[in-house]
Amino acid sequence: MPDQAEARQASLQDASSVYDLLTIGMARRGQYAMLSECLERAMKFSFNEFHLWHQLGLSLMAAGKGAAAVSVLKECARMRPEDPSLPLLAAKICIGQLHWYEEALSLSQRVVSMGEEAGEFLPRAYLALGLCCSLQATEGNTVNIAHSLDPQDSQIAMYLALQLALVRQVSASMEPLQRALSLCGEDLLSLHLLALLLSAQKHHRHALDTVTLALTQHPDNFNLLFTKVKLEEMVLGPAVALQTCEDMLQRWQSRFDNSRYKYDSIALHKFKPKLVNILLNVFSHAGSQSPPSVAVSRLDAALSEVSDVSSMRRHGPTYIWTTLERIWLQAGELFMAEGRLKEAHLCITEASTLFPNSHSVLLERGHLAELRGHTEEAKSLYEEALAIHPTGERILVHLGRLLVKTGSVLLGEKVLRDAVQVHSTSHEAWGGLGEALQSRQSSQAPDCFLTALELEASSPIRPFTIIPREL
Repeated sequence: MPDQAEARQASLQDASSVYDLLTIGMARRGQYAMLSECLERAMKFSFNEFHLWHQLGLSLMAAGKGAAAVSVLKECARMRPEDPSLPLLAAKICIGQLHWYEEALSLSQRVVSMGEEAGEFLPRAYLALGLCCSLQATEGNTVNIAHSLDPQDSQIAMYLALQLALVRQVSASMEPLQRALSLCGEDLLSLHLLALLLSAQKHHRHALDTVTLALTQHPDNFNLLFTKVKLEEMVLGPAVALQTCEDMLQRWQSRFDNSRYKYDSIALHKFKPKLVNILLNVFSHAGSQSPPSVAVSRLDAALSEVSDVSSMRRHGPTYIWTTLERIWLQAGELFMAEGRLKEAHLCITEASTLFPNSHSVLLERGHLAELRGHTEEAKSLYEEALAIHPTGERILVHLGRLLVKTGSVLLGEKVLRDAVQVHSTSHEAWGGLGEALQSRQSSQAPDCFLTALELEASSPIRPFTIIPREL
């Protein structure tokens, strides 16, 4: 009846106003999970009420509940099929959080099919299609189309440069990247990509200067800091790079110990100063002139403290702890590069206490065992890492080369062929395959070495794929 409909509409309007105020208050406190639960309860009286459904979708997205957010946003798109922002927002979640590339392609294609009616969202839809093609390693020209539709969009220009870099068109990628930087000179991803392109052109000093400049604007970006470590190792040597690892560990502690994530208060109170002190211990004793027995005993003592620190209860997102693991493993690699195997063992052990079954940890343990001459142990660890991550480039290359070195040439060649098939632009994989073929006097070996040389000439200090591809 009309009277009841009016009363229902008035009640719904009042409830919507209350939920809007609740949304403002809880969003300011970052309580998105609780907000999404409150809005879910409102759905029972919100049939076809777009505003509340949209609020629910956004809250689920902010709470990290990607699959539920996509479902809700698709329902919103059903209510308002003329709005291109809704399927594009769902595609953003599919690409960034869920890695549902087929679903993202379908959602983006829906916006493309709107044509000019999509307005300013049409270039973004083409960009989404291009990112999906790139992430699925399929051919596509949609990023070029997106750039032609909106040449003033710095993000599209940057992703066009990245697309060219991924297929090793390094010189060609400079033009769209310069365009992106002229539009937004402080963009983190553009500056990071510029550093990688300069390193691919073997201008390592300029690349390091670029990273240093970017870090003045983004000092706590760990992805950028890892690139700085690699460049410093190349330009200034492992000792300088180790100092950056020390700085990264201190940044990790100051950033996450003081964050809103709740760690075990007793453990934190007891061990808060020790995490950095352990690495400082490693650095100072690694460079000291103390007798070997004294240095070893100090490192063993530090190792026991490391175990105590890592036995703390871990709370918060996983990326916090995977970042710490990567810092320890990076320090371990640098110590191995300097031949300081005891210190490397300490760092790898710390990473292992965080994630003992990580393929990255198993790889570094295998590398350390190989440097110590324990080839069977190294082979076993590489095989364990490969079982966890069957397409890992470094794992395949290390295992293949070790098999060739220990006499299992045919098996090593097979592993290296697998590496080349999966990572066709890896100069190390091609070089390893060339060594395997040369050991049995194959005529194909020179071709592999030539391919390795050509790829190495355009190889960046870290893979271009470290640049996140997100809407």
